[in-house]
Amino acid sequence: MNLATLAEPQCLFRRITPHDNSAIARVIRQVSAEYGLTADKGYTVADPDLDELYQVYSKPGHAFWVVEMDGVVVGGGGIAPLLCSQPDICELQKMYFSSVVRGKGLAKQLALQAIEYARDQGFKQCYLETTAFLKEAIGLYEHLGFVHIDEPLGCTGHVDCEVRMLKPL
Repeated sequence: MNLATLAEPQCLFRRITPHDNSAIARVIRQVSAEYGLTADKGYTVADPDLDELYQVYSKPGHAFWVVEMDGVVVGGGGIAPLLCSQPDICELQKMYFSSVVRGKGLAKQLALQAIEYARDQGFKQCYLETTAFLKEAIGLYEHLGFVHIDEPLGCTGHVDCEVRMLKPL
C-alpha cells in the first residue's frame, strides 16, 4: 500500500456543546500530564470549571471550539474577556491538542478563528499566558503576531505561566 495515497483524517471545527465537556476536559488533562503541567502549579488543569467549559463559554463575549477527528474530540481552544482588565482585552484560552493531530496546522486554524471572533466582538487586544515547556505553541503565537510582554495582565490565576504575550487586533 502506498502511504501517499492514504487520505488525511477529516477534522471538524465546531462550537462546544454540553456533550463535549468531558471529552475536552480529558484532552486537556492528557496533554497537561504529557507536558508535566500539574494542577498544583496553577495550570489549566487546576481551573475549577474545567469539566463545565460549555457553561463557561456560553456567556456573552466568550466562545470555545472543539476539533473533532473521525467523531472524537482531539483538541480545542477558546476566547473570553480578560478578567480584571480593560474591557477591550480578551484572552486566548485553553488551546490543547492531542498528540495525534499536532503539527497539522489545526492550532493555527483555531487561533485565527478565535482572533476573528474577538475582533467581531469588539476586542482591541488579545492576551495569552503559556509556559516555556510549550515551545511549539510559543512559536505559533509569535508567528501569529503575538509579542512577549514582561508583566501579567488581568487576574488569570495561572501563576506559573511565565510566558505572557499580547497581540493588537
